[in-house]
Amino acid sequence: MRRHSAAELARLLADNITRLAPELLPHGKKDGAEWRVGSLAGEPGQSLAVRLTGARRGLWCDFSSGERGDGLDLVAACLFAGNRKDAMAWASSWLGLTDNSTQAAIQRRPILEKVKTSELDKEAQQRRAKARRLWQETPAGIAGTPVESYLAGRGIDLRQLGRAPGALRFAPAVWCAEVQKPLPAMLAAICGPNGKMVAVHRTWLQQSPSGTWVKADLHNAKKVLGSFAGGCIRLWRGASGAALGVAPEGDIAILAEGIETALSTAIACPEYRVLASVSLSNMAAVKLPDTIKEIIVAADNDAGNPAARKALAAALHQFTQQGRTVRLAVPEIEHGDWNDVLRNEPDTGHNGP
Repeated sequence: MRRHSAAELARLLADNITRLAPELLPHGKKDGAEWRVGSLAGEPGQSLAVRLTGARRGLWCDFSSGERGDGLDLVAACLFAGNRKDAMAWASSWLGLTDNSTQAAIQRRPILEKVKTSELDKEAQQRRAKARRLWQETPAGIAGTPVESYLAGRGIDLRQLGRAPGALRFAPAVWCAEVQKPLPAMLAAICGPNGKMVAVHRTWLQQSPSGTWVKADLHNAKKVLGSFAGGCIRLWRGASGAALGVAPEGDIAILAEGIETALSTAIACPEYRVLASVSLSNMAAVKLPDTIKEIIVAADNDAGNPAARKALAAALHQFTQQGRTVRLAVPEIEHGDWNDVLRNEPDTGHNGP
């Protein structure tokens, strides 16, 4: 019997994705043309989407970590820690392309194990522990590091704030699965509602020929280690200077999606508290103290993206339902964000959202 190529297996898996996705990720739910789940760990949620119909069926993306791929990549990521060779063998059996039913049953067994909530919890705990170790082993402070240079290249001069956010660190060597080697990275601590770190956001960096530091030339230069539903990156405390958990009455918070966008709003509006939700799908889940009565959502201009509009609307609705005053700030630059505004602003006056 001939062996099928990875491309052939991916195509066949795509044709059977409506059966495959629920089997690989049984705690997900169908949402229109997509199967939605929290992450590759399989917990309930919305961050990971698998396309079920149309020309893009079989393709998936984890919007919180940046990971994506086809049906074969999904099998590899869910069952074999990214090993495509093992994934191809499993896919051949699952699709009925091999005659060895015993081997097929053995290869299908990991799926049955993933149904167990205890296994999902164990994997999530392991990722959280790994994230904490990475953070603890990385020296605090970014002054004079490539992170400071990278942010300056994005128009973010932290000297205007007087200090660098404690939520950011520079790690000279962080393992990158995409290139199978360690790379320099900007780390950001993602904290849960209780203030404890639950995950680490990684932005891999590289030095350009001119000597400046830029985002690494990768398919996915930004990824999250750990589950972070409801958490956020606490970048700036605003005029009060108080920690988020003890924010005083009257504090106004700016909530943006990404780190660079959030820091750009902090430069423009240093009097406000500034947080990054990491992903748009997580924005509605961010937990804030009741003392914060007003929120400014500094959104990207993603008018042409229905999924982004839906996630943004969900966040605005959620915060409004909590009895907060919610203002939406969207830059006029088409497909742009507030970092684009900062870099294009000719003066240094107060021109924030």
